[in-house]
Amino acid sequence: MTDAITAAEFTAAEGTGGWRVLRTSAVARFETGSFGSGLRLITRIGVLAESANHHPDVDLRYGSVTVRTWSHDVGGLSRRDVALAREISAAARELSIQPDTAGIREVAIGIDAMTGSAVQPFWRAVLGYAEELERGGNNAAYPLVDADGRQPRVWFQQTDERREQRGRIHLDIWVAHDQAEQRVAAAVAAGGRLVTDAFAPAWWVLADAEGNEACVCTWQDKPSGR
Repeated sequence: MTDAITAAEFTAAEGTGGWRVLRTSAVARFETGSFGSGLRLITRIGVLAESANHHPDVDLRYGSVTVRTWSHDVGGLSRRDVALAREISAAARELSIQPDTAGIREVAIGIDAMTGSAVQPFWRAVLGYAEELERGGNNAAYPLVDADGRQPRVWFQQTDERREQRGRIHLDIWVAHDQAEQRVAAAVAAGGRLVTDAFAPAWWVLADAEGNEACVCTWQDKPSGR
């Protein structure tokens, strides 16, 4: 029996208010204000993770700590992630450290390819990346990941013909579900245009003044029938 849960179940769980789901993981960013405060929080996180035998990725910067948790065995989120997120948030409150959901994001690079399996080995070699098995065992997009989880994920979007008059590489920007429309509006105000919102709230397709595209993505489902 698996303890896997959906993004919606994680979001609705008590005690996860300072966390946001990005693709298959849950992320929290804490404004520590100093390096020493960040170290104290990380020390607490380390104790909690060892006790739970469930270990998140932790990134320490001078004024912030970012934590990402997911369950490798289910390829996404589980009830273990809910429990750990609650404990980490409680530890941060005890240290008077507040979460900052507006600063949470994840970037991926999408490459149009007529045959993803043919071009993937090149990108894997030149980037020094590894293959990523998608949740549920579906590897049709031939995604690649940085083994250390520091650099953007790369995936290959199936296309039936060469698109010579447009960019064949685009960025996917995964943001908190409650920040997506604000991010889209900011991009349009900055000189971009909305290509389509037909798949919102799962993703919006945007383009800059020269037609280079980017997608703002969330964990939410696209409209039924699309």
